[in-house]
Amino acid sequence: MADMSTSPQRWSIATVYPDMWVDPDDDPRNTAGHSPDGERATLLDYLRDYRLTLDLKCQGLTLEQMMLLSVPPSTMSLLGLVRHMTEVERDWRNWITDGEPEPPIYGSLDAAFDLSDIPSQPDDAVLTDAFAKLELEQTSTDAVVSRHEDLGTHIGREDIAVREFLVHRIEEYARHCGHADLLRECIDGRTGQ
Repeated sequence: MADMSTSPQRWSIATVYPDMWVDPDDDPRNTAGHSPDGERATLLDYLRDYRLTLDLKCQGLTLEQMMLLSVPPSTMSLLGLVRHMTEVERDWRNWITDGEPEPPIYGSLDAAFDLSDIPSQPDDAVLTDAFAKLELEQTSTDAVVSRHEDLGTHIGREDIAVREFLVHRIEEYARHCGHADLLRECIDGRTGQ
């Protein structure tokens, strides 16, 4: 758990706007003022940006830092968030398909925060594996969604509209990016949206 009595100094690498994570020229979320055209493109753009934000909040950290817990009694860590979002993507895909549900990856949505399965002498392969699994699940869920052009179409066992499903995904990433902001600041003091 992060020791709050020795909290790191707040800092940012951004020089143009000090409240940003990086300078605009270095920000993969920057569209140089170009807005996407249409509802679907807008929703997918927001989803992409929140996914990138979660990734950015984790960059440059060691596995040990990624495993640091937030404040008690929470079991939340950046690695736990990555694993949780992996599990969420799979769970959501189960909502929008009609076939047999795919089994959980880490046991359940909340079990993804339990890092007791990480070896006592972990290495970088744990992080590589966690991010690879997240990307695979994101890509797989995106592929199912892309088959439905009409955002009003109701799909899957949950009979959810594609539009609602996309908004729900954005909301989940946005909420957890807020958690990631606080977790990262507790780890090394780095701030920025």
